[in-house]
Amino acid sequence: MNKKDKKSFKETREYLISKIEKRLTDKRFEHTLRVEETALKLAEIHKGDPYKVSLAAILHDNAKNYSNEKKLRLCNKYHVHLSKAEEENIDLVHSKLGGILAKDKYHIDDIEIIHAIMYHTTGRPHMSKTEKIIYIADFIEPGRKEFPGLKKARELAEIDLDLALIKILMLTINHIIDRGKIIDSITEETYEFYYKLYSHKHTP
Repeated sequence: MNKKDKKSFKETREYLISKIEKRLTDKRFEHTLRVEETALKLAEIHKGDPYKVSLAAILHDNAKNYSNEKKLRLCNKYHVHLSKAEEENIDLVHSKLGGILAKDKYHIDDIEIIHAIMYHTTGRPHMSKTEKIIYIADFIEPGRKEFPGLKKARELAEIDLDLALIKILMLTINHIIDRGKIIDSITEETYEFYYKLYSHKHTP
């Protein structure tokens, strides 16, 4: 990236930070900054794109603090289909809306960044490196309260993104089952995809 592009990135980041800080609660904004910091560390380790992960991290929760009523209005406006899990808990749709608003409201046209925002709660098969990094960083950022499996997920994140994905997806699915909630089908599909992919890669 040349000096002109770096200056443009810096200006874009500062613009987005100023907008997001007003949009989110203090707690959510602090979480956002920690996700960005974590994502940048993972990008350095795994040779990801620091500029894409930075912008995706800053915007990943841009729709999180909207009221449920506004989330529903935005779903109607943008013709967003709700999964069964989202129908049960409308807050889960903030990731889909966040991806849409990243383009429509914050003028992001990079599809990799948009997808990283859109799938940061569910994951999806065939994720890009940027998507994986944002998904993992959101889960392991240092502000998370300790719970069984988190330390291992953090260790795996520095070694192998796919292994970290598998661990986090498993923890997420088990947590949802324990709460008696509906698992989003795409989360199950993502777990099965990466579990099979990793198993095939490491079968003698």
